Amino acid sequence: MDDEELRQIQRNVDLAIEQLGPISGLDFGLDEESVAWVEGFIERRRAQPGFDPDQAEGLVSVLGSYLGACVAAGAGGHWQWHDDGGWGVALPDGSTAFPFTKVRKQLRDGLEGGESIASFYRVAVEFIATGRMREARDGG
Repeated sequence: MDDEELRQIQRNVDLAIEQLGPISGLDFGLDEESVAWVEGFIERRRAQPGFDPDQAEGLVSVLGSYLGACVAAGAGGHWQWHDDGGWGVALPDGSTAFPFTKVRKQLRDGLEGGESIASFYRVAVEFIATGRMREARDGG
């Protein structure tokens, strides 16, 4: 859509790294290990008394931006606007990953509900973006 929205996504990514990096105990960045740590962070937030996923849009915005940047970095993708789904990461195989949707689902349903941003990252980077998912589906 517009450059200002992309700049806001980047500010969110920077904020996530700035705020979460020091408390993670990791060399925190746009990588699988950091995404796995953020998954645990989401689960810890969900476990806090009074947590309401319907009141967590700010967290969705920051963590979705971060997750999308990780997928883009890992898969060689880029942000792209979709009228039917909002901002997503266009992957080299032509498909799109929607990180804001995934973060929102994990905040709402959690790991016990089958929602995992770490799995989302791995599938997007290792299977979908590389075409391995299509090959498996097509019997290759």
